[in-house]
Amino acid sequence: MLESARYEIVLFGRKLLESGLVTGTGGNLSVRSGRFAALSPSGVEYGLMKPEDVVVVDMDGRVEDGRLKPTSEISLHLALYLSRPDISAVVHTHSPYACVMACLGREIPVFHYLVALAGRKIPVAPYACFGTPELARSAAGSMGDGKAVLLANHGMVSVGRSLSEAFRIAETVEFAAMVYSKALTLGEPRVLSDAEVDRVMDALKDYGSSVIQTGPLKEGDR
Repeated sequence: MLESARYEIVLFGRKLLESGLVTGTGGNLSVRSGRFAALSPSGVEYGLMKPEDVVVVDMDGRVEDGRLKPTSEISLHLALYLSRPDISAVVHTHSPYACVMACLGREIPVFHYLVALAGRKIPVAPYACFGTPELARSAAGSMGDGKAVLLANHGMVSVGRSLSEAFRIAETVEFAAMVYSKALTLGEPRVLSDAEVDRVMDALKDYGSSVIQTGPLKEGDR
């Protein structure tokens, strides 16, 4: 089941590791297709993960295909899918600077225009123990209609219409958290106005969603 989604999870799991957004077996990711979701397995290193290790569950969390246990954060993934019919992928990381902001309990405003890729701000969900329904409810409720949320004393979650988008949001959150934390050491960063955030969000709607067709290279172009 969901063979292409399983391959995607292996691919992007390695990208998470290579980009420094996760270490060891930390974090998790998933892809939804209809009434089912493919989730990364619990306790398997990203560099060793194979498509057959990925677990397929229904929206009630029942395993439909797979020999391993799904991620301990299965409740988190399912809560987001059930509350957000517009998304098809979830990425959860323990990336360093996002964790700094999460442990400070400090949300990230749109001080840099790229933060608007994730929404009007990156909020902080109140703390709850990992792997619990309480954390799932906290994250889903705090994220609202945005695309990212910090988990207090824990990490970060991003969502998207595709795993590629959710991964890109995770990278953006880490970049924003890094710049924001450094800026705070020098003063209080200036935040974009609501009107400018509206303008930026409108401009970002189709960001990265189209490819310019340039035709084949000519000999002199090389």
